Amino acid sequence: MGKHRGERVVNRPGRDDDPDRLYTLTGGRSKPDSDSFDLVTLVVSECDPTPGMQSEHVAILDMCRAPTAVVEIAAELRLPVGIATILLSDLLYAGKITVRHPNIGPGLPDAPWNAVPDSTTLEKVLVGLRNL
Repeated sequence: MGKHRGERVVNRPGRDDDPDRLYTLTGGRSKPDSDSFDLVTLVVSECDPTPGMQSEHVAILDMCRAPTAVVEIAAELRLPVGIATILLSDLLYAGKITVRHPNIGPGLPDAPWNAVPDSTTLEKVLVGLRNL
C-alpha cells in the first residue's frame, strides 16, 4: 500500500485482530470473569463440544483434551492472550474445562515448578516452537 496526501497507511503483518471481531468474540468484555488464568495455567477439557457452541470454544475443547497452557491456546487460536482468557473463563464457568497452575501441585518443596519462568523466556520458547 502507498502513502496518500495527508494520510499515512500502516500495515502490521500478522495482525488480523479486527477490533469488531474481538468485541464480538468476547461479548464486549475486556476482562475475564475469573482470575484463574496466567500464561502457564494448564487447561483440560471436561467434555466434548456441543452443537451451537462458539467455534473458538469448540477449538479450545478439542485442543485441551490433553493439558494445554493458556499461552499455547492463544497462539493456536491466533488471539491475544487477554481474549483467550475471556473465552476460557466462559468455559470454566460452564464447567466444560478445569484449570491447574503448575505451581500448585502435590506440595512437594523440591517440585520442579517452584519457579515459573518469566514471560520473556516463555515467549522465546514459543517462538522457538513455532520455528520447528
